[in-house]
Amino acid sequence: MRILLDRKNLFLAILLAITLTASCQTRSVNKSPLLSTGSPESVGLSTERLARIDAMCEQAVSQGDIPGVVALVARHGKIVYHKAFGMADSQSNRPLKKDDIFRIASQTKAITATAVLMLWEEGKFKLDDPISKYIPEFKNPQVLETFQDSDTSYTTVAASEEITIRHLITHTSGIGYGMIDQDESFKMIYHKAGIIDAFTTDDITIEENIKQMARLPLHHDPGEDWTYSEGLDVLGYFIEIISGMPFDVFLRERLFDPLEMNDTWFYLPEEIAQRLVPVQEPTDDGEWNRYQTTYYDPDYPISGAKRFYSGGAGLSSTAEDYATFLQMYLNGGELNGTRILSRTTVQSIMGNQIGDLWGEDSDSYYGLAFAVLTQEGQAKGGKGSVGTFSWGGYFNTSYFADPQEQIIGVLMKQTQGQVSDDTGWMFRLLVGQAVGD
Repeated sequence: MRILLDRKNLFLAILLAITLTASCQTRSVNKSPLLSTGSPESVGLSTERLARIDAMCEQAVSQGDIPGVVALVARHGKIVYHKAFGMADSQSNRPLKKDDIFRIASQTKAITATAVLMLWEEGKFKLDDPISKYIPEFKNPQVLETFQDSDTSYTTVAASEEITIRHLITHTSGIGYGMIDQDESFKMIYHKAGIIDAFTTDDITIEENIKQMARLPLHHDPGEDWTYSEGLDVLGYFIEIISGMPFDVFLRERLFDPLEMNDTWFYLPEEIAQRLVPVQEPTDDGEWNRYQTTYYDPDYPISGAKRFYSGGAGLSSTAEDYATFLQMYLNGGELNGTRILSRTTVQSIMGNQIGDLWGEDSDSYYGLAFAVLTQEGQAKGGKGSVGTFSWGGYFNTSYFADPQEQIIGVLMKQTQGQVSDDTGWMFRLLVGQAVGD
């Protein structure tokens, strides 16, 4: 009897080991190294021309357009430009450092989308499955028909179809975005329902927030239009359901640790919290003060209950960590000997998922994680080659990656308010003009 029990325990242990191994990221046939430093000329860039970025950043700081900025440029896996300019905190006179940590807000979305597609690759669901199959509260969605400003009452009509995972990941679900929504009606509806739009220090979980939001009306029928939304927040909770892990733990174990993105967190560990850059806003006398708002706790992500993991806006990171994430994509889904995504999946991610919802004359389209530049966009100049993918964040962070030129550009700032800042479009142009090979 004891022998049978021992054999049974051994079998269960082996089965558990196989299950855990299957759920982890796999080793790659290719083994691209992590980002390392190199000279611009070693990868076909001009040191002299890259210096124009110095002049741009120095001028923007001296003119008071921004308090500070970190700029990073990498090519062929080599970081060839990585500098900090100005102040991290003007009130305390703390200079900005190139390894400082920034709230990346909507740059979180591409990371969440990546996590969704990692699970999709395991065959756990179809992208065109209705989300109500996994979160029943989304069953029978309703579209807003009328709204009364006086008492925030409204009427709805039944949506033409269910919201799918693809709708959520491509911002075509019709779900709103609360305080940053373009429609004042949805701002009021979300506020009245107590929906968390981005992040919070309150003691609430994404499950509670998403189930409450599922009961609210949509902008339009799913798939009918492109409306920037909290769809990626819904998918953060979806990842918890599918993986059986807290969302933050899934990202740490399956993505951040394998890529050695050690400075990317929802809530910063105490030992690195002092590197967080405060959000700053300009004053009437041309100075920069810490941003004050009742919209969220300005001390996020270093205080509070630390239980809410926003898939659409909750992460903080460094320029180098985010460049590492982008390098994985330029490598076709692999980095550091770990296969995060298949090359074939990356191809799908970069494909047009929204047709002409951005307009027939748009110079880019939306894929499964990024905005992607078209031939028309390349022809306009200053934005990169066809296939360049990009996005940005609410607090004035941005990035792009050009698969044809194998170039990455990351620009990190932390500002709000009435900011007159041209560094975003200028940076992308100046990186491109430095190509010398």
